[in-house]
Amino acid sequence: MITGADLGDGTYRNPVLNADWSDPDVVRVGDDFYLTASSFGRAPGLPLLHSRDLVNWTLVGHALERLRPADEFRVPRHDCGVWAPSLRYHDDRFWIFWGDPDHGIYQVNSPEIRGPWTSPHLVKEGKGLIDACPLWDEETGEAYLVHAWAKSRSGVKNRLTGHRMHPEGTGVLDEGKVIVDGDRIPGWFTIEGPKLYKHDDWFWILAPAGGVETGWQGALRSREFFGPYEERIVLEQGDTDVNGPHQGGWVRTPTGEDWFLHFQQRGPYGRVVHLQPMRWDGADGWPVMGDAGAPVAVHRKPDLPAQPPAAPATDDDFPGGRYGRQWQWTANPQDGWATQHSGDGLRLSCVRRSDIHDLRKLPNVLTQRLPGITCTAEVELRLDSEEPGARAGLAVLGDSFGWIGLERADDGTVRLVHRFAESVAERERDADRPREAPEGRVRLRIRIGAGARCRFSYDLGVGDGWEASGPVFAATPWRWVGALLGLFALAPVGGGHAGAATFTQFRVSPL
Repeated sequence: MITGADLGDGTYRNPVLNADWSDPDVVRVGDDFYLTASSFGRAPGLPLLHSRDLVNWTLVGHALERLRPADEFRVPRHDCGVWAPSLRYHDDRFWIFWGDPDHGIYQVNSPEIRGPWTSPHLVKEGKGLIDACPLWDEETGEAYLVHAWAKSRSGVKNRLTGHRMHPEGTGVLDEGKVIVDGDRIPGWFTIEGPKLYKHDDWFWILAPAGGVETGWQGALRSREFFGPYEERIVLEQGDTDVNGPHQGGWVRTPTGEDWFLHFQQRGPYGRVVHLQPMRWDGADGWPVMGDAGAPVAVHRKPDLPAQPPAAPATDDDFPGGRYGRQWQWTANPQDGWATQHSGDGLRLSCVRRSDIHDLRKLPNVLTQRLPGITCTAEVELRLDSEEPGARAGLAVLGDSFGWIGLERADDGTVRLVHRFAESVAERERDADRPREAPEGRVRLRIRIGAGARCRFSYDLGVGDGWEASGPVFAATPWRWVGALLGLFALAPVGGGHAGAATFTQFRVSPL
C-alpha cells in the first residue's frame, strides 16, 4: 500500500488516488463514501472503493465479475468495455450505469456495496452510447437518463442526449432528445462524461469538455430536464500544473460541505483522482470548485472524523494461491489460470498460446495499476515447467511493453530473459542477453522513476546481488488506459499440461 495524500496535519495533497482510477464517480450513503471508475476491458470490472473522509480510500470489491458479451471479451479489448460509470443510491440499492461504446448502456444494482450485484442489464442498445448517468427525481417520481456519444462508433460527438427512464432502471421510455449541443456553445468541443443531479429546483449536468489532456469542467443547468440549459466553466487549469482537470462527481458530506472528485490525465500513469473543495455561490447559485475555479494542490481535509492513512492495496503474499482485489485480468478469465493451494504464492498455469511473443494480445496477464509515484515493484518467481519455451515474468504493459523473467530453454536449462516491444512492433525482442538461472528461480525488480522510466534488474540468489538488465524502458499508456504492472505464465502451443510458475512476495515500495 502506498499512501501520501493525507498529510497528517488536517490537510491533504492531491491527487488523493495516485493511479489510474479513470472517470471517477462518487456517492455518499450515511457516513460512508463510495467511488467507482472505468475498467474498460479488464476483469473483474467496476472497482468499488470506500472512504470515510474522501481522502483515504480502500478497494473493497468489484461490481462486474465478467464483461458482456462474454465471447467478445475472451481476448483483450483494452479500450472497450466499461466506459465512465455513474454510481447512485436509490430505493435502498446501489446502482451503476455505464456505456459500452459497442453495445449500449448497461446497469447493475445491489442492496450492499460488496454485493451480490445483479447481472448486467442492457438499458438501451446502440453504438456509441457512452458515459450514462441516471437521476431519480424524488419530488416528482420521474426517472431520467443522460448519455454522451463516441464518434468512433456513431459518427456523433459533442452532444448529450436525455431520456425519460423506467423508474426501475430497466429501459428508456422515449426516443431521446439532444438536450445539450456542444456545437452551439462557443469554444466548447468534446462534451462528454455527464453527471446528472437535482439541486435547488434546477436540473444540473456536470460535464467536461475540451478533451482529456487540456479540457475543463463545465456545469449546465435548466429548470426542465429537457432544457434549455445554460452553461459555465467551473474548473480549469489556470496557472496550476493540473492539466485538463475534469470529469467526476459531486458529493455532500453529513456536515453539509460540498466536494468534487475528478481526474487528471498523466500519460503512462493514466487518470489520477483529485479532490476539490466546492461551494454553491449564494449570489447566482452556480458551483464554485477549487480555488476560485482552479485546482488546489494542498487543502484542508473535509470536516469529518479523522481516519487512519489508507490507499488501495498494492502488495500481495497470495495466501493459499489467492490474489488480492487490486489484480485484474486483461480479459474475462478462464478456469485453471490460477490455482489455489495450501501454501502462499500465486501459482499461474503456463497457458498455451500461439501469440506467446506479444503480451498485448494475451488474456491471461494478471495486472494492477502502475503507481503514480517513483517506486520499485518486486516479486520472486520460480518456473515449475519442463516445457521448452515456457516462460513467466514481471511486465510493464501498455501500447509498448517490457518484461523480465524466466524461460525454459530447449536444452532443459532455465534462463533469465529480458524482452520488450515498441508500440509499432508485432513481437518482442531481447533487451539484454539471456543468462542461466541455475536455481530455476529469481527475484525480479522494476524501478519506476520520474516519467515512468523503468529500469529492470534481477537477483539470481547466487551471491551476486542485484544486477541491472537492459536499457531504460519508457512506459506507455494504452489509448484510454494507463500502463499496467503484470504477472504472466505462458507456453507454446502443444498438447497436455505445460506446468506452472509461482510468484511470491509481490511488493511495491516508494523511492
